[in-house]
Amino acid sequence: MISLDRASARALSDTIGAIYDCALDPCLWPDVCRSIANLAESTAGGICIHDMLHQQNDQLFVFGHSSKFLDKLGGDYARSPMASADIVSSIGDVRALSMDRSELAESRFFQDVLKPFGLKDIIWFPALRTGGRMASLHASRSEKAEYYQEREINLFKLLSPHVCRALAISDVLDIRALRSDMLERTLDALVAGVFLTARDGRVIYMNAAAERQTKTGNSIRIVNNRLTPSDPAARAVLSKAIDQAGRDNIDMDMTAHSLAIPDAEGAGYVATFLSVEGGQRRSTVAPFAASCAVFMQDPVQAPLMPGEAFARLHGLTGGELRVLLALANGLGGKEAADMLGISEPTVRSHLQHIFSKTGTSRQATLLQLLHNSTPPIRIPQRAAL
Repeated sequence: MISLDRASARALSDTIGAIYDCALDPCLWPDVCRSIANLAESTAGGICIHDMLHQQNDQLFVFGHSSKFLDKLGGDYARSPMASADIVSSIGDVRALSMDRSELAESRFFQDVLKPFGLKDIIWFPALRTGGRMASLHASRSEKAEYYQEREINLFKLLSPHVCRALAISDVLDIRALRSDMLERTLDALVAGVFLTARDGRVIYMNAAAERQTKTGNSIRIVNNRLTPSDPAARAVLSKAIDQAGRDNIDMDMTAHSLAIPDAEGAGYVATFLSVEGGQRRSTVAPFAASCAVFMQDPVQAPLMPGEAFARLHGLTGGELRVLLALANGLGGKEAADMLGISEPTVRSHLQHIFSKTGTSRQATLLQLLHNSTPPIRIPQRAAL
């Protein structure tokens, strides 16, 4: 048990409660990291994301450290005692650099990274591991303070299970909540294929249309869990577009950025990209989660006509709507009249009323307005009788 002479039971209880609040609102993590550091009588700390595969170190919600130290730590992290310890540690295992004090003082990591910035000790634990990435929470002390003692180590051991659970919940809500039945049914109804990708291009979600598109393999496939167009030029541009969409500081209109994904027969898809991280999004588990949505549309796939909604929007009568839908299917005035069982002058009269109600004056403009109102869902397949 830890001594509560300086860390009251109330402070511990409040901190644990705040940790679980972070599961639903990751923006609360900065204050919680400071609270944990204060309980451990530390001057700096935060949450880091370590990419073991690419040897990168992202500092999230870190406070009390200079930017130069963070750059140095990031560049040397793969060779640090923390990285080597985390390889063999389990999630939640608490360690302090001073546990191997004699070895620490003689290490190049201490001499080159900690000592030049006035740091004496770091305490931490790995809190979430996904693939080659890992999140950890740490606190540090300056050279003027004591090494971490049993009290602080026990404090971190008390808090680590709660931090690990909160980060795991955030991870689930940020990615796998997409698999809720209601949302999944909604996405599966879309005509367009929807691919959600992580920062490194890995596909972490596909709707039903996307799965059908990749199964044909004519224009787009999944190779090594990444979207891979058959066309080499499109492959390079797609990879770049996904990478750009995943950058936090990017300032571009992704909704206006489209890309042709052709197949060998002169058809294919049109891809549109949308960043789902939003410029200032700083979710704790952002490197684990979706950063880009790719919408893959087949230009020749027939969507549903808007029908009743379009008629209500513009105040069309039933007769006017029937004429409009007949014309939208490519029929001329006489053909529409024959199909609907009305005279050609009646078709023209209905058309003039539609022009007036929709603020259009040409049939091409009217049909474009109707097309722009088309719902992006697929035509349901009716069971054979």
